Amino acid sequence: MFRNLKGDLFGGITAGIVALPLALAFGVSSGLGPSAGLYGAIFIGFFAALFGGTNTQISGPTAPMTAVSMVMVSSILAINNGDLGKALPVILTVFLLAGLMQIGLGLIGLGKYIKYIPYPVVSGFMTAIGIIILITQTLPAVGYYPTEDISFVNSFRPKAEERILNRILEQETEQGISVLEDFEETIKRAKNITAADMDKEAKAFAGKESSGVIGTFKVLPRAIENIDGLELALALGTILIVYGFRRITTAVPSTLVALVTVSGIAYGLGLDYRPIEQIPSGLPTPHLEIFTDFNLGSIAPYIFTALTLALLGAIDSLLTSVVADNMTQTKHNPNKELMGQGIGNSIASLFGGIPGAGATIRTVVNINSGGKTRLSGMIAGLLLLIILLALGPVASQIPAAVLAGLLVTVGIGVMDYKGLRAIPNMPKDIKFGPFRLSSEVIVMLVVMVLSSVWNLVYAVGIGLIIASLMFMKKIGDITSKRSNVTSLKEEDWPDEKDIPEKLKDGIFIKHINGPLFFGSTSEFQLLGDQIPKNASIVIIRMGRMPYLDQSGLYAMEEVIHDLKQKNITVLLSKVLEQPKYMLGKIDIVPGLVPNEHVFENFKSCLNWLKDHKVHPDH
Repeated sequence: MFRNLKGDLFGGITAGIVALPLALAFGVSSGLGPSAGLYGAIFIGFFAALFGGTNTQISGPTAPMTAVSMVMVSSILAINNGDLGKALPVILTVFLLAGLMQIGLGLIGLGKYIKYIPYPVVSGFMTAIGIIILITQTLPAVGYYPTEDISFVNSFRPKAEERILNRILEQETEQGISVLEDFEETIKRAKNITAADMDKEAKAFAGKESSGVIGTFKVLPRAIENIDGLELALALGTILIVYGFRRITTAVPSTLVALVTVSGIAYGLGLDYRPIEQIPSGLPTPHLEIFTDFNLGSIAPYIFTALTLALLGAIDSLLTSVVADNMTQTKHNPNKELMGQGIGNSIASLFGGIPGAGATIRTVVNINSGGKTRLSGMIAGLLLLIILLALGPVASQIPAAVLAGLLVTVGIGVMDYKGLRAIPNMPKDIKFGPFRLSSEVIVMLVVMVLSSVWNLVYAVGIGLIIASLMFMKKIGDITSKRSNVTSLKEEDWPDEKDIPEKLKDGIFIKHINGPLFFGSTSEFQLLGDQIPKNASIVIIRMGRMPYLDQSGLYAMEEVIHDLKQKNITVLLSKVLEQPKYMLGKIDIVPGLVPNEHVFENFKSCLNWLKDHKVHPDH
């Protein structure tokens, strides 16, 4: 581990410096504050490097993981009336569960299968992440905070009063107090409601109403009317420096230059800006309430979210691992990497950190700066811990608008422009009325739109289902074209040319050339329409049918049953191993077709016919 100490030291320090502004920004964006982003970068960075399977990987909070976390945090906060203290144990438990799921994915060896998630799903999701970050950061970038807009908050006071009154009634019901009999008790409790209680409840409604992409659009007119010129200038200045400094040099991270420069100017000139939340000083402490206040009912609605975080982190990390492999000419261990990421995310959640994954830009910076072993990632995590302990109070003076500006550049950068540019050139393989559309573009757009305006978690699930169905249809169509299962006109195979005409009389030979599966069952079920009226024997040649799925199995059962109902004898020729096993599982053989009617090859089938052929007039 120490064979490349100098290179790892420089790589780790550089990567840690690059990670600092993004960690703070992602923490703020998540809704848990800058310290949550910093804690995530420290613990994930250190432990994912220590236990992971990619030597040069730098891990920490990333845009996709933060976007999913942000939606979940907002949802749990809304349920808890905006009280972060009550919501935090549930939030961190979901993060912990995601980390444990990643460890589980690694243990059962699923790391190598992550690559099979369709690209259109990933593309649509990544573009949606960029859209979400861009739109939601417009409010802090112009200095507008809905929960601090008094007139906006006051518009929710009737709802706040109704919710508080309902809560009082629910408490009385639980305590066995009848409202009709003791209404005075209700009035007494209502009088104890303070203005602060009402304000807190109204702010919770305001926060929920203005969250996400749709919520941002709802309050955007108010934001435009209440633009804070100073905050907007700080955000724009940050964006300009991030993009402008990159044109000068990439030796120094432009995000760090923008953070230090704009924050230094704002603080040095004594400008009246809004700082980020206070970053706690001292070592992070574990949140043991995750275990003491555990409530399965509170966690259950977010199990799928935890799985999404686990899978998303796995995809993000393993894609970065591939980049690292290409740069270093090494090969990562995918399952070990998943376990390392899971351990890092689990420990980070215990200390209040947001989840993360392998970060491509930080990993590239590490490698280019000399990092070659896992020590570089551990050094990056330790550097951030030192910054937290030594510069926490200083970092707390960073303007919130600066982090909003940084996140705008992240949102622009994370979108999948390669996938967007490819839209006009994708093959239009689906007919929709008079139009022809691309199945891959449909999947990408569905995931992108649903992720942006509805729910990230459900959108990915729906995208995977649509992509899988379209893939199955496409494969079914291709296989059917290559198989003459669909043929209504049976042409003789070479070994059938010399069959005596008198033996052919009353016999119909059905050829299956390819797998019989869900994509070709409907054509096979037309077998009854193909058989001549004088046929009393049907030979199904299966020597070129390597595979029979459950759909094909039941289709064959139905066809053979119908033929037997018409007193037609069914013979099976050369049944291969997998189809033979399937036919025996549901007793088609010997239940519907006796063993003596199943032949090793077509020649033995012909020999049986010579001895047992039934005349059509029989």
